[in-house]
Formats: sequence, structure tokens, C-alpha cells
Amino acid sequence: MSVTLTPSSTASAGVPTARRRTRLLALPEARWALVALVAFLVGLAADLGGAPLWAGAIPYAVAYAAGGWEPALEGLRALREKTLDVDLLMVVAALGAAAIGQVLDGALLIVIFATSGALEALATARTADSVRGLLDLAPTTATRLTGGGEETVPVAELAVGDVLLVRPGERIGGDGTVLDGVSEADQATITGESLPVVKRPGDEVFAGTLNGTGALRVRVERDPGDSVIARIVTLVEEASRTKAPTQLFIERIEQRYAVGVVAATLAVFGVPLAFGEDLTDALLRAMTFMIVASPCAVVLATMPPLLSAIANAGRHGVLVKSAVAMERLGEIDAAALDKTGTLTEGAPEVTAVRPLPGSGLDEDALLALAAAAEHPSEHPLARAVVAAAHARGLPLAPVTDFTAAPGRGVTAAVEGAVVTVGRAEAAEAADGGTVVRVTRDGTPVGTLTLTDRLRHDAPAAASALASLTGTAPVLLTGDNAHTAARVATATGLTDIRSGLLPEDKVNAVRDLQAAGRKVLFVGDGVNDAPALAAAHAGIAMGRAGSDLALETADAVVVRDELAAVPAVVRLSRTARRLVLQNLVIAGTAITGLVLWDLLGHLPLPLGVAGHEGSTVLVGLNGLRLLRESAWRSGQPQHR
Repeated sequence: MSVTLTPSSTASAGVPTARRRTRLLALPEARWALVALVAFLVGLAADLGGAPLWAGAIPYAVAYAAGGWEPALEGLRALREKTLDVDLLMVVAALGAAAIGQVLDGALLIVIFATSGALEALATARTADSVRGLLDLAPTTATRLTGGGEETVPVAELAVGDVLLVRPGERIGGDGTVLDGVSEADQATITGESLPVVKRPGDEVFAGTLNGTGALRVRVERDPGDSVIARIVTLVEEASRTKAPTQLFIERIEQRYAVGVVAATLAVFGVPLAFGEDLTDALLRAMTFMIVASPCAVVLATMPPLLSAIANAGRHGVLVKSAVAMERLGEIDAAALDKTGTLTEGAPEVTAVRPLPGSGLDEDALLALAAAAEHPSEHPLARAVVAAAHARGLPLAPVTDFTAAPGRGVTAAVEGAVVTVGRAEAAEAADGGTVVRVTRDGTPVGTLTLTDRLRHDAPAAASALASLTGTAPVLLTGDNAHTAARVATATGLTDIRSGLLPEDKVNAVRDLQAAGRKVLFVGDGVNDAPALAAAHAGIAMGRAGSDLALETADAVVVRDELAAVPAVVRLSRTARRLVLQNLVIAGTAITGLVLWDLLGHLPLPLGVAGHEGSTVLVGLNGLRLLRESAWRSGQPQHR
């Protein structure tokens, strides 16, 4: 899929524009599928209600026309290029069913096929919307410093060497280096880090990231078209375009099967006729052959298990976007996991409160003192400290003279004392958390440690994925090595790759795939979208996932339960096994009926009964995946 991004898809500085999301009924494929479905239901009601034949025939005809005209047209176009397209095959199969009186079966096949096409079109359109909206993160203008002052210029006109003034609360206009000023930048969209990062002279900053409370002077180091955020767009587009168009297993053999059926039907009709057989008998034998050899049972061998698996997964909070996506999930033999928002919850929490000896404070008093000083602040660390105090039911004293220093912390007057709360010089604890120092009237009184909380089901999910694939998942994160190691140790992962930009995650996924692995990538942020698109299958965590990640992924964990990831992979593998079972059943039935017709005399009604019986059998077999036990068998047990 290729998407063209225009200036209208971006936003003014720091204020994203409202992005239009394609609605299902805005797509012509969806409207025709809806007409086909409604007409089918009307025809079915007429049949079940004992209405006259014409009362059911008319809506069925509408269903055939509405759902079948576009795939038939595409199939005929492919036929002109000497390719027997699967679209035409489905339409011919449906018309063949109608020709022998199985009008309902043919209409149902048309409706299923049209609905599948509509959902595929929606998924493609939504991904295009999200890629277009990605540059909403970057401003369209920036403040460039000149010899005589400053000027507002379009970001597209920036050049390497320009110096930008980035005011508090603005989005940074270009990738560059800080020349002057101290602030904090929220760069979760680029690196996935859950906390803002202190930026001082000499530090790198990225276009589209949000500046904190300090002013920065930034020298542009990359052309706007080569910024990290622009490269994310390019990576997603390229991955979506170069990821080979996939087909269901049965579609890979359908073209050859269809050609074989057509050729064999002509032979069954022509050869006996050439040897003097009666025209009517030859035609009847050929018609019977075409009916019993038609791929209806083969087609239904595939769709019911996959659609049942999709329905079961959806009931348990996992949205799998298509039958192709469900099939791909079962093919994976390696997994790569993002850290922030995937293995962790993506927000800091206080995990340790340590009063210093001689401070005269216990844990509750220290936490209440720090929370009172932090209460006016909107910083993520401050909100975590205040939340911890509220969780303990601690009252917070009123404060005055509140000030916040970028990269240093806050200072406030609390009950007559000057209290300062800020990151310690050694910003990380031994467990990879962030250490916050609390001082009162200039004297240190204690520290707080904050960490990004691990999901409760992360260790069990990682273990289950290792069991499914035969190797432990790889941890891919933009966070620092120390924090990544803490999470990896807690989840039992040993292959850790930290400090990665989005393109580095894509390269890591591609390296695994170049080694012959089919990789599942699980992530949640904008920075994960290219890897989600490049992987053999991608799953996005839904609660905090960015629009781009949610639309790029093959599946979305709506309830944000990581344990659902190995469960849906196992469910997909079960569905694939049922598909193979069904193909054996359908193939055996077709082979038996065809041999009977060729070597003996198969009565047409018996041929129809055998054909329809095998179709019903494989359909019922696929519906087994609707059972609750099919999902429970794939859930990992918490350790």
C-alpha cells in the first residue's frame, strides 16, 4: 500500500488536526456487501416462511448481483490476462450451486465472499488514514532564529544548520542538537520511553517530540524529509507495500484446481461425445462432474474454522482483522516484544520509599511531604508520587511558592519548610527504576524510587510464547540498557536489544526473518508501527496503543491482557489444523464422487447430496472453534 502525505495532513505547532477515519459504509465494497447481506436475509426469511418461490428468488438474485458483480468483473479482467482469479472461481461456484437448485448455498457463499472483501478494504483504508495522520505529530511551522531576530517558517523549508527556538509546550520542528537551554522532551512516540527525557546542550532531539517547561535553542542536523518521524512514515509504507500480498492456504492452490476442473469438465463432456455417446448423456455426466468437483466444500473447509477462531478471539478481547491475519498468526516461529506499554504498563509508579536515618520521617511522612510539593506539577513522575500518596490515604499539606526547574525538579514551601523534589544525580536505581531525591530546607531527607510497572501476566505470556515458538522472545526497546535488563530479567528474556529507534526495530525483525524465521512482533506505539508492518504478523496492545500501531497490526488486544497474545496464536494453530482436516474430508468426498461419476454412473441427485453433505460436514467441523474450551486451551498459566 502506498500513501501520499500532503501538507494538509499535518498540524500547526503542537496542535494536531482532527483526522478523518474511514467509516465502513464509506467504502463501496462495504455498501455492496451490506445490500447482498440484507437481500440474502430477506430471501432466507421468505424460504423459511413458506412464501411463493418467486418471493425468495428475487432477493436471492439481488444478493448474487450485489455481492458478485465486482468480483466477477475483477475475475474477467484477470481472465483476459490468462489468469483464473479466485474471485471468478467463487462466483462460478455460486452460480453452479444455483444452477442445480442450491440457490441458498450459492447466495451464502457470495455474501461471505463480499463481506470478507469489505473488511479487507476497510483495513487497508484505515491503515492509510493512520499513516496520513502520523505527521500530525510534527508541526508545520517552526521558529527560526536569524541574525536580527526570529521568523516563523514552514518546517519543509528548514535546512541543516538552521537554529530553532523551541518554546515550552511546543513540538520540536526538526531533528537536531540542543545548543542552549535545559528542558525535558516527551519522546515516547520515537523511542517508546515512558518518561520525559532531560535535554541539555549537546543532546539530540527529534522532530515531533513535545518540549517541556524549558526553552531550547536547537540546531537542525537532518533535512525534514530525513527526520526520524518522516522515516517512520516511509518504513510503514514500504513494509506495507513490500510485505508480499498474502492468500489463504486454499487460495494458493485454487487457481490450479480451477483450471483443472474446467479442463476435466470439458474432457468429460468432449471425449465420450467423440466416441459416439449421446449428447444428453454426455452433457449430464459433465454437469454432474462439474457439480461434484466444484470447490464449495473446499472453500468452506477454510473459512468456518478461521471465522470461528476470529469470533472466539473477539469474544475474549482480541480483534483479528481478517482470515488471512488469523492464519498468519499460526505460522509464527519467533516472537519479538516491545517493552514500554507491552511488557510494562507504560506509566511510572512508586516502588520504594526510603527515609534517610536522622530525618525524623517514616515512609508515610516522606511520601506525604514529596507528594505535597509535587501536587501542582503535571510531570508524569509527580503524578505518580501524588497517586502513591492518595493510595495510602495520606493527607497533603497546602503549598506556596511552587516553582519547577526543567530537568531538575520542583521546589515548594510546605508547612514552613522549603521542599525540593528532583531526580538524583544517579538517576537510576539498581533495579532500573528512577530515583527521586527529597530535601527539606536544603537537607536530604530521603529518596523515592519509581519504575514502569511490569504487567502481571508478562512472565507467563513470555514463557508461553517461548513454548509455542521453541525459542525465547527477543526484547526490542528504545529505552536504555539498564531499564531493559530489569524487565528482561523479570520476564525471563535473554536476548535484549535496547536504545533502538523505529528503523532499528525493523532491521532487527528483518534480520530474524532473513534467518528463516516467521516473526510475531507485539508493540503499542507509533515507534512500533514499522516493525508491526514488517513482521510476518503483528499484534498491538489496544488500551494505550497509537492509532498507527492499531491500524498497522494484524490483531489488536482490546482488553490489554498480554496473556491473550499466546492464546490467540494457539487458537490460530488449532484453526489451521482444522482447515487441514476439512481439506482432507472435502478432498476425499470430491475424489470419491468424481471417480464414481467417471467409472460408473452417479445419479445427479446423489452427486448433489454427496457434495452438499461434505460441505455441511466441513462447515460444522469448523464451528467447533466457537467453543469456550478452544480459547481456554491456549491461555498461559501465570507463574
